[in-house]
Amino acid sequence: MNIILSITGASGAIYARQCLELLLSNDNVERIALICSANAKGVMAHEGVTLPESERIERYSNDDMWSSVASGSSVWDAMIVVPASMGTVGRIASGVSQSLIERAADVMLKERRRIVLVVREAPYSLIHLRNMTTVTEAGGIIIPASPSFYFNPQDIESLALSISTRAVELLGLKVNHPHWGE
Repeated sequence: MNIILSITGASGAIYARQCLELLLSNDNVERIALICSANAKGVMAHEGVTLPESERIERYSNDDMWSSVASGSSVWDAMIVVPASMGTVGRIASGVSQSLIERAADVMLKERRRIVLVVREAPYSLIHLRNMTTVTEAGGIIIPASPSFYFNPQDIESLALSISTRAVELLGLKVNHPHWGE
């Protein structure tokens, strides 16, 4: 699979790093398009998050509207926006494509390809809820960055991993981790 991973300026860059690591560890992932917003870079620096490097990662500028991820005739199979700011969710919901992240999301929705948005906000306003509903009705998958405690996580990495693994699995990929009831 060819996966687009987009990172916006919402807090929670740990989720982006973990998702990227999970994608890189999966033999079914051939290529990863990585798009970071300007605010994402600032948040990652503030939160002390460094992304892994790999020859399978192709970096795209968020203002490069000529890249392959901006076209429905491209070979990208699925997309994850992690973390997804509510501003980005709102622009995706309304079909506004001012950046490559938003255009790539628009392509995923119009081509009926899988797109997962890991939203990071609390509490939700009515506008947030309506935008998430609109994205869901258009075929997107919303997963709140609300970690689970079923497996008694011992550190922040384990806690965040409960969301990161679910998000990657929602792309249609198998991740080797414990599931509830196992």
